Amino acid sequence: MDDDGTRGVRGPSAERVPGPALPPPPTTPPRVPPPAAGPRSAAPSVEQRPTRPGTAPPVEQPLPGAPVDAWLRTPRPPQEPGVWRYGYTPPPPEEPEGVSNRSLLVGALISLLSALLLWSLWRNGYLPYRLVPLKLFTPGEWWNPGTSGGPRTIEGSDALTVYEAILFGLLAYGCGRIGNFSELFRRHVADRGQPFLALAAAAAAGLTQLLVWKEALPVVRPVLVLVASVAGGEIYQSQTVVNVIYAVIAAAVLYPFARLGRWRELIAARRGTGAPAPDGTAAAPAAETSADQWPELRAAGWTDAADTLTAEARTGRMNDVDAARLRHAWTLATQRPDRLAPLAESVLRTGGAAALHPSGHRDLPRRGARHDVLTGQVRIGRCADDPHNPYVRRGTGLALEPALLGTSLLAVGPPGAGKTTRLIRPVVEALALRALAGQAAVLAVGGAGAPLGPDDAFDVVVRVGHPGSAHDIDLYGGTTDPDEAAAVLAEGLVGDVGSLDSRRAATVLAQLLGPYRAAHGHFPSVPELRELLDGTPVALAGLRASLEAAGHHAMLRELDARSRQAGGPGDPAPALADRVALLDRPAFAGFFATGPDARPFSLRALGQHPLRVRVDLPERGHAEASRLLTRLLLAQFTAITAARTDTTLFACLVLDDATHAVTAETVRGIRRLRSVNAGAVLALRTVDDVPETLHTPLLGAVGCTAAFSGITTWDGKRFAEAWGKEWVETREVAQHTVFADQPFTRALHALRKLVTGKAVTTDAVTVRQVERERWSASELAYAVPTGHAVLSLTTVQGEHAPPLLVHLDG
Repeated sequence: MDDDGTRGVRGPSAERVPGPALPPPPTTPPRVPPPAAGPRSAAPSVEQRPTRPGTAPPVEQPLPGAPVDAWLRTPRPPQEPGVWRYGYTPPPPEEPEGVSNRSLLVGALISLLSALLLWSLWRNGYLPYRLVPLKLFTPGEWWNPGTSGGPRTIEGSDALTVYEAILFGLLAYGCGRIGNFSELFRRHVADRGQPFLALAAAAAAGLTQLLVWKEALPVVRPVLVLVASVAGGEIYQSQTVVNVIYAVIAAAVLYPFARLGRWRELIAARRGTGAPAPDGTAAAPAAETSADQWPELRAAGWTDAADTLTAEARTGRMNDVDAARLRHAWTLATQRPDRLAPLAESVLRTGGAAALHPSGHRDLPRRGARHDVLTGQVRIGRCADDPHNPYVRRGTGLALEPALLGTSLLAVGPPGAGKTTRLIRPVVEALALRALAGQAAVLAVGGAGAPLGPDDAFDVVVRVGHPGSAHDIDLYGGTTDPDEAAAVLAEGLVGDVGSLDSRRAATVLAQLLGPYRAAHGHFPSVPELRELLDGTPVALAGLRASLEAAGHHAMLRELDARSRQAGGPGDPAPALADRVALLDRPAFAGFFATGPDARPFSLRALGQHPLRVRVDLPERGHAEASRLLTRLLLAQFTAITAARTDTTLFACLVLDDATHAVTAETVRGIRRLRSVNAGAVLALRTVDDVPETLHTPLLGAVGCTAAFSGITTWDGKRFAEAWGKEWVETREVAQHTVFADQPFTRALHALRKLVTGKAVTTDAVTVRQVERERWSASELAYAVPTGHAVLSLTTVQGEHAPPLLVHLDG
């Protein structure tokens, strides 16, 4: 910059113009105090900002004995179906597909080199007409004649200095935009977070300060010229003023780098972590309305009870199940005002142990999955970073809850795919925890030894065929109506036989169950029912004699009708007797007993009490009997839950193996479950375990479906049809050979083909919107990795989530 005004003036006749009387530049940049740390910003720092999907640290449930106040205060924002809401942070906005890092670096380098070349040509006067724009807006007496004439006066030299600074700024701006330096900075500097961002900005600031004070960058001299033109050159006679101007220049150069490096946020974050706010400061007002302060109790005037629960939560004497149970109890009590005072007194007397579950348990003996008892969610996996998944769902946790299980769930996968350990058991655990909170009842059915949970995690454990079982199964579902008992029992016995009409089978059973109950006061046991179905003369004669002695003439007509229809074509009695014979085995002797000495467990209790029930079936030795009982339990569950009047409890049936358990009537019953606050979870090895005529109705009846890795293409085809199609954008590239007309062009094409071995072609790109399956049958069969599953979810309110590829970690 120190050219004495002669730069750009050619020839010996150029008049030498002395420069303005400006202070000499300092040898070192002036020291500028660092920017003061202002008040803590409400915006999170780089470390506090949400990370990309898949990189967020796992959010754990409260440990046993640990305070649950922080757990209660954790936000649970409403999200799409299946999103793990506990501590959820949304992912950053999706970034459009940009250029590769290599192209970005090459473009930035080329832009920088081009800018340096252009500036060098300008500085050395090789660009013609470079002073013409300046001369158009300044007086002519400031310049020597000619388009290349330099400044003649001090005013012209000052104008040239400012002009060059403006051109340099425009050149730097254009270079940054063309070279996409902002994207380069974001990818390789800003995305690395602190403290790398602050250190990189500090290094760049130091280099820029050095170039500015060495006058490699036109900053200092143009500022001094502008100040002299406004305030007069006499202002530089004061060294104090000169130092102030130099400090302002240094601070102005430093300020953009401080903004880029977020120095203020870093300093505020470091001060915030090093000096925590004392108790009772600004955090206190927020705590008064937080969840751990039980604001609903305080709003109702029960301050003492709220203070008791707050102390229980902070001291670790309350767990997450207690918190969920007491909140539910308070909700129910507000509907019955006469219960508010007893509940408050119980809280003051027993604290977190108030409103206990009838079993007296406050938690499960152990947990194998991550639960949020407050919302009823259980985390079963994480959405994979896969193009099939929407961007906002990639890397987020996937959870199941009653709002989803209320539409029922069908899981299909081969043995070893993880249906039991990664899906069924977490769901059973979540429902058991919800039962302890007084909000659900669960019936888990599986083979003996299935990992559905330990015995002490259930209130009732039924071991079919085991002599040490404390409970039996009630074949008649706890009803006293012979017609109702006959309909459910017929569905369980012969519902899978397509050649038999279950309504006729129910009529046959009703013709026997009604007279027997009228004569003996209870339904027949398995051996007695088998004799009646076989038409044993002794059994029928004894029943007739009992009815005649008691005067039940209407029931005698029922028995006579059964006698007339016995042995006729299409009589379902022999098939019913054969199925009952599966239960009339020595291993089950005395197990399905009836009468006053019986000890059956009735499923009707599930609709009235928050019970945790597990049924172990003897699948190894009696596979057909186990399937019959599974089918019977499913039929009883759908019938009992549909008939209950109090639907406050969420009732759920979990079948670890639903092979040959689904019938046409139970499919219709599954459809009705969502309207009565109930659901069913069915696990199958293949869809072919269900009759072919029920494939489409079953997939249409359930709202949630899961296809595990390893399914066949036939099963995948059924899921693909059930999940439907979506519109996608496709790009088709067609290559067309270029035929040249000119001899020289043809010679170039021939030379290129000789060198590359390929003809010269052009690409024709066609972009279309087409409708494709969300997941094809081949993708479901071969593209789902081990330990993964594709889940489609629907809530009771009708909200849908597309099929998501999930890595199961339940």
